[in-house]
Amino acid sequence: MTAIKHALQRDIFTPNDERLLGIVNVCKAGKKKKNCFLCATVTTERPVQVKVVKVKKSDKGDFYKRQQTWELRDLTEVDAKDASKENPEFDLHFEKVYRWLASSTAEKNSFISCIWKLNQRYLRKKVEFVNVSSQLLEELPKAEESVPSGESQSVAGGDEDALDDYQELSTREEQDIESMMEMCEYAVSNAEAFAEQLSRELQVLDGANIQSIMASEKQVNILMQLLDEALGEVDTIEGKLSSYEEMLQSVKEQMDQISQSNRLIQISNTNNGKLLDEIQFLVNYMDLSKGHIRALQEGDLTSPKGIEACINASEALLQCMNVALRPGHEKLMAVTQQQLLFAELRDTFARRLTNHLNNVFVHQVTGMLLWQLTVSSHSVIKGHDQSSTLSQHTAELTLPKHNPLHRDLLRYAKLMEWLKNTHREKYEGLSRTYVDYMSRLYEREIKDFFEVAKIKMAGTTKEAKGKFGKSSTLPRKESALKQETESLHGSSGKLTGSTSSLNKLTVQGSNSRRSQSSSLLDMGNMSASDLDVADRTKFDKIFEQVLSELEPLCLAEQDFISKNIIPFSYESLPSPYMVRLMMNKIFQSIETELNSLIALGDKIDSFNSLYMLVKMSHHVWTAENVDPASYLSTTLGNVLVTVKRNFDKCISGQIRQMEEVKISKKSKVGILLFVTGFEEFAELAETIFRNAERRGDLDKAYVKLIRAVFMNVEKVANESQKTPRDVVMMENFHHIFSTLSRLKISCLDAERREAKHKYTDHLQSYVINSLGQPLEKLNHFFEGVEARVAQGVREEEVSYQLAFSKQELRKVIKEYPGKEVKKGLDNLYKKVDKHLCEEESLLQVVWHSMQDEFIRQYKHFEDLIGRCYPGSGITMEFTIQDMLEYFSSIAQSH
Repeated sequence: MTAIKHALQRDIFTPNDERLLGIVNVCKAGKKKKNCFLCATVTTERPVQVKVVKVKKSDKGDFYKRQQTWELRDLTEVDAKDASKENPEFDLHFEKVYRWLASSTAEKNSFISCIWKLNQRYLRKKVEFVNVSSQLLEELPKAEESVPSGESQSVAGGDEDALDDYQELSTREEQDIESMMEMCEYAVSNAEAFAEQLSRELQVLDGANIQSIMASEKQVNILMQLLDEALGEVDTIEGKLSSYEEMLQSVKEQMDQISQSNRLIQISNTNNGKLLDEIQFLVNYMDLSKGHIRALQEGDLTSPKGIEACINASEALLQCMNVALRPGHEKLMAVTQQQLLFAELRDTFARRLTNHLNNVFVHQVTGMLLWQLTVSSHSVIKGHDQSSTLSQHTAELTLPKHNPLHRDLLRYAKLMEWLKNTHREKYEGLSRTYVDYMSRLYEREIKDFFEVAKIKMAGTTKEAKGKFGKSSTLPRKESALKQETESLHGSSGKLTGSTSSLNKLTVQGSNSRRSQSSSLLDMGNMSASDLDVADRTKFDKIFEQVLSELEPLCLAEQDFISKNIIPFSYESLPSPYMVRLMMNKIFQSIETELNSLIALGDKIDSFNSLYMLVKMSHHVWTAENVDPASYLSTTLGNVLVTVKRNFDKCISGQIRQMEEVKISKKSKVGILLFVTGFEEFAELAETIFRNAERRGDLDKAYVKLIRAVFMNVEKVANESQKTPRDVVMMENFHHIFSTLSRLKISCLDAERREAKHKYTDHLQSYVINSLGQPLEKLNHFFEGVEARVAQGVREEEVSYQLAFSKQELRKVIKEYPGKEVKKGLDNLYKKVDKHLCEEESLLQVVWHSMQDEFIRQYKHFEDLIGRCYPGSGITMEFTIQDMLEYFSSIAQSH
């Protein structure tokens, strides 16, 4: 290793002005062993740079080359892997981790020790040594630490023990040595003679030094005498200083007294300043002006100026009461008196405000109810019933707007906020009063509104009178109205309105309509009725008007409550929940009335559920976009569940009626009623659900209905005795295919293709079975021929079969001359005409298909004759042209 070290120093580091201090033979851990050397070096020039150099032998192996260099200052960590056991592996953490395997543990330890010493001496940023034995990291000797960094010895020695002791000669020293060696030319050749000469010269110098010291004794004595005189002068000066100190002692005491007095004055001034600050604080923050006190005690709560003055005074009072007192303020009598005054003013103003707002609620709500009472009383005096009154005053089916009431109450919003912060109980009581009064007012208005809507749905014209008779009135006595109004002045009862009469009328009205007005079986007649179309259009408009009136009403009230009548209790609950709680109490009748209206619409016509599903879904979607957590969104969402349930019930009812259908055994079937019913249902549904949010619900209903139609068409076809099964299937599936092709319902594309397939299959089957009758013997004969060929008889040998000889063929052909064929076809046409219905107009289609099939059979018979009876000269008694004339003349004659 020593030889390698000297070789590396000579060949690599000396040319670069570097000295090699430590070396270790390594290879990369975990890879194929390719040995190299890690060298710790320092530069000979200042400032000293410390480096770790990777050296590797050349590929030819005759010299070493420098492969990679790292600055020691970039080294962050040295990991020796194990401090207690011998382990040749170690890691050096530069910009990345380099893992090495040393040739021996001793070399590794020596190299790490060298790195540690270089780090301790030259680097400010210390490297972290991990898993390294404490014995290996010994501190540098104190003597070495005391030597300046530029003059200390080297930190690493020769081969493997320590760094070389080395100190460079200065320029002057080098010149002296060179001069001396030039004077003694034999210094290099005869070192002993040179050393003896140096020793003799040193003795001469020592003697000269001693003589010089002895010659200077007189000057030393003079110097000592001067020192003695100086000491005497020092003693004199010390005596004078002592006397001066005694004279200044009294002055010091007086200055101390003055300083103490100044400190006391400063403390007094500081205390007076703090006291003044406290007084100013109390005066500024706990003093309420006389104007504010007068406003709180007797301020006008009806005029805008008075309300503004009360708002300012209440805010000033709240600031005075909420001021953060400093420690000790609560013990001051003046502070206690002010707090009592503020509490008294707070309680007085809270009572005034509560009584005034309560009177405002009563006055506003009672005024509205008295107006309604006046209108109702006037109607009763003139002999009008309640239904006519409602119709007159709500001809446009609108709900009263309460914007004036909200506008009047908005003036007191800040005072309500003040009441909430100061008197929680009074605030809660006032909020409950508002909810109670508004719930009674809204209950009456909403009940009247929905009664009018129900009457309009049932019909108020001659049609309605025909449905409900003369008893279709909704009486409400004047005394009942008075009792409801008086209950607002202290009674805890709620405004109630009887709807029993309306419910009875609803039942009567629904029973007076056709029992199956909304069934698919009766859809043909229903769609043809202008009255039904008008009823559905009117119902759609009325239902939309109801929802359009409820939406702004609820949103306006919720906006007013959330911004002004802030939730009144349960502070731990979130504000949106409390708003919904208040809205539920105020509008507690909306959901019930909506469900009742929906039930009425469903009884009038179950197809109204289609309109209601689309309208309700749209309004729910709109409400959720405005505020997903609003009362309106929640309520309409709950009602939408009921509407969806009615829609599903309507679909299930149509399917059930299909399954229960019965056909007459004496008449032909034709197009089934539920097939035409599905067509008109689809036409109606496509009109209603155009661009609707709930299109998916309709598509699901379509699939259920069409499968039920398919199944029950086949069921009726199997049960039919008068009409052939193929005719029932052909006509009804042709109608279904035409309907689906015209309406282009994308979710029913598969069913449209299936309907077309069933129609064509049963048309072909009917044509083949029907054509077998006019030429029955001829068909049987050729079927036998085909059977013999299929059994293996050669075609040219069929004529040798006794039953299928040429003579037998001529006999069969003679039985079907042209006149007989035309007669048979004419009878077939009449029979087909009896089977088919006029609505679907498939007679000509079937007749043309029979013509094509007859021609195909004719050509097939001729082909069999040519192949099985070659050269016989046997032909049919009629030609293809004759057949065309037969079919054409028969079709024209009928």
